[in-house]
Amino acid sequence: MKTILLPTDFSKNSINAIDYAMKLFKDVPCHFYVLNVQKASAFISDDLMVVNSSTTIYTTIVDAAKKSINNITAKIKKQYNNDNHHFETIVDYDNFIDAINQATTKYHIDLIVMGTKGASGFAKVFFGSNTVKVMQRCNVPVLAIPDNCVFSNLGKIGFTSSFDSLYKLKDLQPLKQIMALNKSKLYILHAVGENNFAEEMNRDIDFFRSNFKESSFQYLHVDDKDVYNTIYQYSAKNDIKMIAMSISKHSFFERLFNRHTFEEIAFNIDIPFLVMKNTTD
Repeated sequence: MKTILLPTDFSKNSINAIDYAMKLFKDVPCHFYVLNVQKASAFISDDLMVVNSSTTIYTTIVDAAKKSINNITAKIKKQYNNDNHHFETIVDYDNFIDAINQATTKYHIDLIVMGTKGASGFAKVFFGSNTVKVMQRCNVPVLAIPDNCVFSNLGKIGFTSSFDSLYKLKDLQPLKQIMALNKSKLYILHAVGENNFAEEMNRDIDFFRSNFKESSFQYLHVDDKDVYNTIYQYSAKNDIKMIAMSISKHSFFERLFNRHTFEEIAFNIDIPFLVMKNTTD
C-alpha cells in the first residue's frame, strides 16, 4: 500500500492539494497521513483570553487543530467514498520541517503532496517557504500542487535534466508510477548551459530510453537567469501537465535554487511540480 503524507494548514490551497491527491491516486490502495503542524506563535493574545485556567495553551491549540483536521478528513471520506483509501490524522506541535521529517520516518512515507501559495496577476505561482524547505531538506519525494490547480489526465510530463548526475531508476519511481497511472508520455527537457560537453549531454539518454519507453528528448539552451522561463514557455507551448526533476546536493538545479529562492522567482507555471532526490548510494 502506498503511503502519502498530506500536510495541511487548513488553507484553501492545502485542501486543493488533498483533492488533487484523491483524484490522482483514486485507483491506488493508499494510506494517507493528514498532518497539521502547530506552533506557539500561532496562538495570539485574543486566544489567551478564552483559555480556561486549568487548560494549557498546548492542549487548547492541539485540541482545536484535531477538531479541524478530523472535520477535513471526514469530508474527504464522504466526498470520495473510496475503499482504496485509508486515513490517519496527525497533529504535531513542533518545527514544521522537523515534524515532516519525523512523520516521513515513522510512517515510512513514499510521497509528500502539498499545496503551494499563489500570487495574483499573470497567473504566476510563487512557492511558499514551507514547500521550498520541504523540497530542500526532506529526502522523500514532494509533489507540489499550485493554487487552483485542478486534476486532469497527465498525458504529457516534462522531466528537467542538466546532465550533472547519473540517474537511478529507484529514485525516479514516483515519476514512473504516475506515468503508469496516466499512460503519460515523458518529455525529457535537457537544460543545456554553455559549459555542457557532448559526452555529458548524451550519457543519460540510454537510461531514459531503456526505462521510459514513451519518451522524447528536447534540448533547452539556458543560463541561470532564464532557466525557469525557458522551461515554462516550452511546457505551455507543448501542453505539459506536470514538471518533474531529480536533484542532488551539488547539482545545477540545487546551486540555482540556493542562489535564487523559490519565493523570489516567479515560476510561471500552474501545473504540479514533482521533486525527487538523486541518491548517491
